[in-house]
Amino acid sequence: MSKVLLDVRDMAVQFGGVRAVDGLTFRVHEGEVLSVIGPNGAGKTSAFNCITGFYKPSAGSVTFGGVRVTGRRPAVIAASGIARTFQNLRLFGDLTVLDNVRAGMHVRIRQNFLDAMLHTPRYWRGEDAATAEAHRWLDFVGMEHDRTAPIRNLPYGEQRRVEIARALAREPRMLLLDEPAAGLNHGEKARLLDLMRRIAGLGIAVVLIEHDMGLVMEVSERIVVLSHGKEIAEGTPAAVRSDPAVIEAYLGAEDEEAHVEAERIAAETGPGGTTEVQR
Repeated sequence: MSKVLLDVRDMAVQFGGVRAVDGLTFRVHEGEVLSVIGPNGAGKTSAFNCITGFYKPSAGSVTFGGVRVTGRRPAVIAASGIARTFQNLRLFGDLTVLDNVRAGMHVRIRQNFLDAMLHTPRYWRGEDAATAEAHRWLDFVGMEHDRTAPIRNLPYGEQRRVEIARALAREPRMLLLDEPAAGLNHGEKARLLDLMRRIAGLGIAVVLIEHDMGLVMEVSERIVVLSHGKEIAEGTPAAVRSDPAVIEAYLGAEDEEAHVEAERIAAETGPGGTTEVQR
């Protein structure tokens, strides 16, 4: 077994009287692909936000690379080797594809304010190195579009890959991906699957939140399942797929959603079962 990279122990986060994460414990190893799954509202993104410093846990600890990072600022945690993407794209629409990736490298460029103001030789060396590195990661994710074009001109699936390239440009040891397959078509999901495997092949741990269970089952080495903020299962895809607690959590969520949908349809239909028309 490879070395433990991330160690989450008894982590909890509370908003008022609601515990979004409740006593979560799991580990991630170097170069591993681990998925965190669960019904909507299970606490998956809240867990990511605690790990990356956007939320401060109300209890428990987060250790990364043997160093306790619980409650530290996001910039400090990012500099320690954790990169992430978000459910909603956080790209700079007016910047070019290339500059969006370069923007992810600011923590690695050795420049100071004076270098930037005077355009010293060190400034230009840093800029040239950043540009070369950005091209390398865009090549890695398979970006073939014009890299000097504004990012907003790219299809959604291509923007997703640019976001991953920007995260990789930070040279992380662990990459957190929050629903990266959302909005992608079948071909784009296949390329994403291949990309995640190649990222793990570099020795970078990948922690994935995703609702596409086919993708999760194919790419994951282990899966952690959450429900109402608590871990209800952990194991290989085969073990998790057949776990009664997991089946019940998902079927229960589906039944609740079906009930809400039935109530909505009933409210919109008349006594004869046809949709009422506003007059």
